[in-house]
Amino acid sequence: MPRWINDTCIACGSCQAECPVDCISEGDIYVIDESICIDCGACQEVCPVGAIAER
Repeated sequence: MPRWINDTCIACGSCQAECPVDCISEGDIYVIDESICIDCGACQEVCPVGAIAER
């Protein structure tokens, strides 16, 4: 199941830099493209505010 980023995201970019499949893009907050996400959890591990969770 893909991960998602909730509205507590501070747009620091840590998750985007860590993603091995480049499925995270920047907007007002970062967004995960669920069709590309491989659910590895790398982004969740580096998020400093815990804004990433399993769907």
